[in-house]
Amino acid sequence: QAQIIVNNALKLYSQDKTGMVDFALESGGGSILSTRCSETYETKTALISLFGIPLWYFSQSPRVVIQPDMYPGNCWAFKGSQGYLVVRLSMKIYPTAFTLEHIPKTLSPTGNITSAPRNFSVYEKNEDAFPIVELRIFSNWGHAEYTCLYRFRVHGKPAE
Repeated sequence: QAQIIVNNALKLYSQDKTGMVDFALESGGGSILSTRCSETYETKTALISLFGIPLWYFSQSPRVVIQPDMYPGNCWAFKGSQGYLVVRLSMKIYPTAFTLEHIPKTLSPTGNITSAPRNFSVYEKNEDAFPIVELRIFSNWGHAEYTCLYRFRVHGKPAE
């Protein structure tokens, strides 16, 4: 009996670690309203250069925030410590919880996570159920140039 309980718990954890449906997940139908997001921070390090002349700079789009792959550097960075992200959910829901994730300090190549969001809020329309959520970041943990968002999830119950 204990083995069955443990196996079920591990299965639930491996599915997406929360055991709750993510209505923001891109592969499930969620999307980013990119015209209503903060400006992406463009890195100053060229990914491709020719004879020392930079040809292409790497930066992730806000879409990465609603995708499940989390590893160091696979985040959306916006300028400064204050910004916002608007997500169209896969369906109209009654929200019950939100999850904001960042990589742990131990996996950071620099050994710190000062670009992680610190204070944030989720804004909703004045309806009980709605299809759009706005995440506002008010501060990070001390990074002066940018803030990184790795994963934002929206949980709830579908509207009937």
